[in-house]
Formats: sequence, structure tokens, C-alpha cells
Amino acid sequence: MAESHAEISSHDCRRPLTTFHHRSSKWVRLNVGGTYFLTTRQTLCRDPKSFLFRLCQADPDLDSDKDETGAYLIDRDPMYFGPVLNYLRHGKLVLNRNLTEEGALEEAEFYNITSLIKLIKDKISDRDAKTTHTPVKHVYRVLQCQEEELTQMVSTMSDGWKFEQLVNIGSSYNYGNEDQAEFLCVVSKELHNQSYTGNNQPSEKAKILQERGSRI
Repeated sequence: MAESHAEISSHDCRRPLTTFHHRSSKWVRLNVGGTYFLTTRQTLCRDPKSFLFRLCQADPDLDSDKDETGAYLIDRDPMYFGPVLNYLRHGKLVLNRNLTEEGALEEAEFYNITSLIKLIKDKISDRDAKTTHTPVKHVYRVLQCQEEELTQMVSTMSDGWKFEQLVNIGSSYNYGNEDQAEFLCVVSKELHNQSYTGNNQPSEKAKILQERGSRI
């Protein structure tokens, strides 16, 4: 009876060790570009078509080496692998300021995580659409000239400037000649993604001149 009791006790003591070993096998250690990551097989297997899923299945067609610690070696940028791994954990893409969506897309395509690829492409499309539909800004100028100078002014207008309004402000006496009509010209120019230190809105004077011109 004593021998039988000893055998049962020995068996019971070994059981927790077996359970612990089973639980520890759920964890996977990765060496990505020299940086270590520890995660679960369940996390890495979120996408059954991904490189990481195949890695956990010990796919014989997948060339995967291990380092001296037993971690899988992956020759990729660890800065981008962090957001990829977090996406597999909670389904959201969070990028630090020094990381780009294009860079994250490269990694998502390498690991072949289809849902992440679609998410990033949609984000890039939305970002580009907002940039494209940014309202066009204008800079305005008011030029004064006499009637005989109008033709020359029109011919010399260049570099994207165009007329917005022409306002007759009366006439000035020119010695030896007939009175010359004077005009104020409101001109504008579009700003295409360039910084401009001046006021890009019509000045108060330009607005008044445009109002006057509309009543003439």
C-alpha cells in the first residue's frame, strides 16, 4: 500500500509541470531586426493567410531560422513591426509621429495581413482626398494706371496674375494733352501649396473697389 501511495503522489506532483509546459507553448518569441517581441500564437494567427500564421504552423515551405534564444528571426524594421503586432492584438492601427502610413503598408504587404492592407490603403486614400480638396487660396493686389497704360498692363501681366475688377476713378489733368481717365485694377493670383507671408484675403480697399465696380 505504501508503494502504491508513493506512486500516486509522484504522479500528482508531475501534473502541474505538464500543465505549465502546455501553457508556455502558447507564447512565441520573435527577433525582428534585432528587437525582441513576445506574443501569443493566437495573436499571430489572426489572419490565416499571413506570413505570421504560417510561421506558427511551422510551414515547411517557409524559410524561418531561429537565433540562439529560440526566437524566430525576421529581417524587417522593428519600428513598424510594433504597430503591426498591436493591430493583430486589438484591431486598430496606431502610428507614432515618426512613422508613415506608406511604411506601415510596406510591412502589412510583407506579412500579407489582408485586413490591415485594406485599412491602410483606405487611410491613404482619405488623406490624399483631403489634401486634393483643400480650398484654393488667393492673393490680391490693387494697381493704379491711366487709360493709355491699360493695354501695356494687360500685355505684361504674367506669372499667374489675372484681372478681377477694373474701376474708373475719374480723370487727371495731363499738361498739354486731354484729360486722362484713371483706373484701379484689382488682380489676383492663386497660391498652389506655397507659403505666403502676406494677406491672402482681399484687402478692405480691394473689397470696396470691387463693390464700386459692380455698381458702375
